[in-house]
Amino acid sequence: MAKISITHQTGDQFQIDIRGHELTVDQPRHGAETGPSPTELFVASLAACVGHYAVRFLRANQVPCDGLRIGCEWTMLAARPPRVGRIRIEVSAPVPVPPELRDGLRDAMDACLVHNSLRQPPEVVIGLRSRAGPVPADGVGR
Repeated sequence: MAKISITHQTGDQFQIDIRGHELTVDQPRHGAETGPSPTELFVASLAACVGHYAVRFLRANQVPCDGLRIGCEWTMLAARPPRVGRIRIEVSAPVPVPPELRDGLRDAMDACLVHNSLRQPPEVVIGLRSRAGPVPADGVGR
């Protein structure tokens, strides 16, 4: 199983360590503005994954991809529980994509791993460990 380590720093700021790569997340309205919010990283992760699949498809079809850009917008639902309601991703290739490749490119981008994970959400188990030891995820023993 892959692992990511996250450590609270101060206020709403957290340090994330992913395979030796460090980044900071913060809350824009309540924090110190030291990094993107977790929600922004979630949306950016999807957009970057779409871009990755686009580049792989373009390379495989000998279409230049250097300079490919991905624009992304999202809205929150005014509902409970609060969550991202809509994400719009627009990929701009650096050169015109031949018409005969456009459907394949759309299919490739649509099949990115993050998007597939949203379509069929993974099981999420949230546990709690205190200094006294682990607390079962089902809450028994609290």
